[in-house]
Amino acid sequence: MQDFFALTHGADGCATLELNRPERLNTLAPAFFPALRDAVQSLNDAGQTRVLVIRSTGKHFSAGMALDVFAQDADWLRLQTARHRLAFQDHLRQLMRCIDVLDEARFPVICAVQGGCIGGALDLAAACDIRVCTADAFFTVQEIHIGMAADLGVLQRLQRLVPQGLAREMAYTGERLAAERALACGLVNAVLPDAAALHAHAQALASQMAAKSPLAVAGSKRALNYARDHGTGAALDQMTLLQSAIFDIDEMGQAIAAWKAKGAAEFPPLGPVPPLEKP
Repeated sequence: MQDFFALTHGADGCATLELNRPERLNTLAPAFFPALRDAVQSLNDAGQTRVLVIRSTGKHFSAGMALDVFAQDADWLRLQTARHRLAFQDHLRQLMRCIDVLDEARFPVICAVQGGCIGGALDLAAACDIRVCTADAFFTVQEIHIGMAADLGVLQRLQRLVPQGLAREMAYTGERLAAERALACGLVNAVLPDAAALHAHAQALASQMAAKSPLAVAGSKRALNYARDHGTGAALDQMTLLQSAIFDIDEMGQAIAAWKAKGAAEFPPLGPVPPLEKP
């Protein structure tokens, strides 16, 4: 983990995952993906984190997948036989799940982008709940430039974040989407002048979320994700079941009292996910 990012925890329940290989433009080596998955899953399972901010160091957020991943002698790229191709499919799905964990976490994930968000980095950003960026930021589906279709989720998620035509233009041409247009089309929520302002804004946004009931926030994320992937009728049915599971009148009482007093309520964290018993 230390080779790719640093993970820190704040007393308010806000965690920060900072990409820390600026000398390599924060490129994503194969080992990055399981490290990311394990870090986010651990935060989720421990139940103390209320918000996660993903940010980076250096000029660019990330230049995406390191090109040496696609070396001709890589075992996972052998596709000569049906068995090789079947194994490739399973390997690729495992990589996808390393990004899925951001979407599935019980807490919101904020992605703070400075400079380039390129290729695999856009897969990562698209899986987050909210994106904010610097004025010099840009977003690009880089994979089309190296003769492949992007395959870690950006093609599936991007078209839910920006207009279909724009998502397809980005996927087919690899053209850069600049910060102001990203804001105009809804890919990002805010554009900040520089990295310092970006990080401050992301942290303030995270702190605002962390002050709310983590139960209500987690329930809202689950409802929003379900509605995104299902029809309205099915989503409303799911909401009736979800609300019956998370409705907590005592927590609501604390929230209402704090809101009336213009103060902050003290909500307990979600708590840990019980581990599976080992055989």
